Amino acid sequence: MKELQIVGFMLGDEEYGVDILSVTEILKLTKITRVPKSSEFVKGVINLRGNVIPILNIRKKFKNEEAPDDDNTRIIIITVDENKFGIIVDKVTEVIRIRESDVEEPNLIDSVEKKYVDGVGKYNGRLLILLKLDQILTIVDQEDIKLD
Repeated sequence: MKELQIVGFMLGDEEYGVDILSVTEILKLTKITRVPKSSEFVKGVINLRGNVIPILNIRKKFKNEEAPDDDNTRIIIITVDENKFGIIVDKVTEVIRIRESDVEEPNLIDSVEKKYVDGVGKYNGRLLILLKLDQILTIVDQEDIKLD
């Protein structure tokens, strides 16, 4: 039976997941430089070993609210089609192995627009909203994240 490896994280009270193969690294929150005239979902950019990485605030998009940063806040660096970007999350939970048979279609998702959801994974009594990472980039205009 085929398994998916998912990096789980929290946004508010909901648990989300992204494919581990797309995750480059997970960072503690660092100084983010605001980019003038960028989309409201672009928190800014960071310098990661000489590379400028845009940081997206998906919490604001999905939850339509801000949350104070704390010691658990992390930036997950993700690569999709050679585009590297970071997403701010409230807390990274764990790397989870989910059988493909435990992933269902996102029929009645209220908290996140369906186009951003790949499915809902069931794991040890928990439900994880699995995100379509290629669609996350459509949150902002492509011009907002092309910084080179």
